[in-house]
Amino acid sequence: MASTRRLAAILAADVVGYSRLVGADEEGTLERLKALRRQLFDPKLREYRGRIVKTTGDGMLVEFPSVVDAVRCAVEVQREMARHNSDVLTEGRIEFRVGINLGDVIVEGGDIFGDGVNVAARLEALAEPGSVLVSRTVRNHVRDKLDFVFEDLGEQTVKNIARPVRVYRIPIVKSDAAKTPLPLPDKPSLAVLPFQNMSWRPGAEYFADGMVEEITTGVSRLPWLFMIARNSSFAYKGQAVDVKQVARDLAVQYVLEGSVRKAGNRVRITGQLIDTITGAHIWADRFDGALDDIFDLQDEIASNVVGVIEPKLRLSEIGRATRKPTESLDAYDLYLRALGQFHKYTEEGIRSAIALLKRALDIDPSYAPTAAMIGWCRLLQRRQGWGPVSDAQVAEGLRLARQAIEVGKDDPDALWMGGYVIAVFAAERSTANSVIQRALMLNPNSAYAWSANGWVLCFGNQPRPAIEAFERAMRLSPLDPLGYTFSGGLALAHLAAGRYEEAAEWADRSLREQPRYSIAIRMKLVSFAQLDRLDEARYWLKRLLELQPGLTIAGWKASYGAPFFSPELLGVYVEGLRKAGMPEE
Repeated sequence: MASTRRLAAILAADVVGYSRLVGADEEGTLERLKALRRQLFDPKLREYRGRIVKTTGDGMLVEFPSVVDAVRCAVEVQREMARHNSDVLTEGRIEFRVGINLGDVIVEGGDIFGDGVNVAARLEALAEPGSVLVSRTVRNHVRDKLDFVFEDLGEQTVKNIARPVRVYRIPIVKSDAAKTPLPLPDKPSLAVLPFQNMSWRPGAEYFADGMVEEITTGVSRLPWLFMIARNSSFAYKGQAVDVKQVARDLAVQYVLEGSVRKAGNRVRITGQLIDTITGAHIWADRFDGALDDIFDLQDEIASNVVGVIEPKLRLSEIGRATRKPTESLDAYDLYLRALGQFHKYTEEGIRSAIALLKRALDIDPSYAPTAAMIGWCRLLQRRQGWGPVSDAQVAEGLRLARQAIEVGKDDPDALWMGGYVIAVFAAERSTANSVIQRALMLNPNSAYAWSANGWVLCFGNQPRPAIEAFERAMRLSPLDPLGYTFSGGLALAHLAAGRYEEAAEWADRSLREQPRYSIAIRMKLVSFAQLDRLDEARYWLKRLLELQPGLTIAGWKASYGAPFFSPELLGVYVEGLRKAGMPEE
């Protein structure tokens, strides 16, 4: 059959984490996908004249005669999926990535081929869960016809496409879903390649090299990551590199690459973190700034890059440990698996995390983050009412936190977790603050250390520096899986400052990310009570008592608040609980 050519709008879509979803519930996942096809996708495709070219188990390729229709269809589907997923726990959500391109295609039978199709597929691979990425051609054709925002992600080098592709994102929904777990080597390792100078000006070259050096220095502070030295990475300067070849040459699992574009006094930096085993993009972003002070700008961008890629690397490592055979797990793998259970934020998940952490301690009693995290898990059990948690178990968590601080003096994760635990369980705010400050000296780009710092400042009724600490954490890791704790911390800080409207708003944002976060529920009811919005306060008290039946003011003071809250903050809290109608005894 003879082939023909035509201009077409091509949409590529796939399911995020399909293997994980099927592995957890094969029949249920397939049934839900069939229902989504029947109820959402097929009707939308008919409405916008889309033709399904081919499907796989987790994806599809669709052709549209109109690029406007293709974009409308994609955005409406993703918005409907966001509404559909709003009440679904993160680990059970079905989310899609979508890429759209407009280009010349070769038609043969019912199939289509060519760069127009390949670019759509590469855009889909770059997309975050729940998002739509489009090429510059698509954006130029539809920007005056559709009232959508197009975020410029800069030029991206994609596999098997000769020229960089200008990519735009249509923001739809934020997602903190982890990337698909991959079979990675035992020790995570990273090389930061020289950033490409896209402006061909000497000033930009100097800036780009300094930027890479700052990022390399920042990432090298992560004790669990093996960092390739700058001199080895810079052997690739000025070369067109294949990241898989770099991985073979330097024996690394991850590569960070990027580009610098300078125009006048403005500079734009794009970066992407790549898993070298599959070529998957774990993270991509861009940063803009003015060259008024080149060193300040380098520091700011390097800090943002390091702060963002740390949790992305950790999530990928959690996936690796989850896939690793049980009989070959070491202490670090068990710690990562425990983190994965912790992120589920369930009573059973925390119990599983503690069991894994204790196994890790049996293998390596000197691995300080493991000991500190047991204390963190005990703290969460006590504050969420997941128990009962005995005094002996609290004492164990406190003992292990102190042990972690002593053994892990140069490990920022052990220090911030241990410091946070002793602030809560022992009310030693001064000691906790000094420990967390050491963590920040070791890794000033740790969003979690900044968050722990904010919480301890809140406990001591210092809302202004606490707000700055939480805002710093959010800037460093804006899509963090523990982002609800950053928002919850800001709620407490505004509560301490007497800004009850702001406190309720931040608590609400926290609960949108994690509806079971009882700390945010308590802050919401206290804020509404202090605003004399008593009907709303009573509603949130009812929600709280559903999660923690039998909770009283005396019980809360004994277990949650009185040991470590400042007298001023404790007074605000208790008054709010009392106004809302919580029983005294």
